[in-house]
Amino acid sequence: MKTTLSRLALGCAAAALTTTAVQAQDKTLTISVYSFAQDEYKEALYDPFEEICGCDVIVETGNSVERMAKIEANAASPVIDMAVISTQDALALARKDLLAPIDSTRLSNFDKLYDSAKDPNGDGMAVGYTYYASSIVYRSDLVEIESWGDLLSDELAGEVALPNITGTQGPLTLMMLAEALGETGGYGPVISTIGEHSDDIVTFYSRSSELVQLMNQQEVIAAPVGKFAWGSFKEAALPFAWANPKEGQAGGMNVMIMTKDNGNEELAYQFMDYWLSTEVQTKVAEMQVDSPANKEVVVSDEIAENLTYGADVIDNLNIMPAADVLDQREAWVEQWNTEVIQ
Repeated sequence: MKTTLSRLALGCAAAALTTTAVQAQDKTLTISVYSFAQDEYKEALYDPFEEICGCDVIVETGNSVERMAKIEANAASPVIDMAVISTQDALALARKDLLAPIDSTRLSNFDKLYDSAKDPNGDGMAVGYTYYASSIVYRSDLVEIESWGDLLSDELAGEVALPNITGTQGPLTLMMLAEALGETGGYGPVISTIGEHSDDIVTFYSRSSELVQLMNQQEVIAAPVGKFAWGSFKEAALPFAWANPKEGQAGGMNVMIMTKDNGNEELAYQFMDYWLSTEVQTKVAEMQVDSPANKEVVVSDEIAENLTYGADVIDNLNIMPAADVLDQREAWVEQWNTEVIQ
């Protein structure tokens, strides 16, 4: 009888250990992120978090359209727990009732964020984790840029590239050109003005890598671009400069979101909070992967030059409301295709 009870006890203990192992193995967080710099993120964020939480982080990447479509297609039974996307994409998903509200009380690092990152869309559905500035990169030996309006000047005719309207930089460029040209009735007049100068524009680029090549080949001497691409110009042999136009710099941010009813909210909050921590935001900034939304982050002047960094810069960014992009993008694209891409 004693032997039988001992065997039973051992069997129960083994079963308990197996159950615990399975539970640990099943403790996973599935995130959807941009595809760039994944080796750096693994080192600075994913691996340390897995060690802290005793869990597995499953990373899915892809372009924004693909990632948003997957969230929508699996709304009834989410396969993504949290994601990082643009403010306008976050608002689009929120309007479809696919997101869970962000409970800021569950984020211990929330108060360390710049105010504009705490609720970027004003709906409580997203929190900013990185900023980006946009300005004009130009050949400092050939021209001086003082205004966004210089992009359409006679001096630069035939030597300028502009971003396509469908890219991130497109609407930001419209916003800043409207400011420079004194247009207050929306961006339609600005698109018409660009159309009138379309023969003077070398190309309407879709990717910053395309612009880098054109400028290194000296086919273009000035163009709007995001600060995240500045490193590619700074390291070039040609004398490129980052403009500080009198109208200021455009800017935006990427945000964290959580899918509605994913059932893994606790782990998602832990991961989001860790990403927003001073420790992780500093590591990622020092790697020059993302600019910090955590205002406690301190980096060297050399690193700061390649980032959208510091209160003086961030508080003065001209940020286009996500709702403007969503509500007007279709009309902008239609007019752009008619008047600019002829």
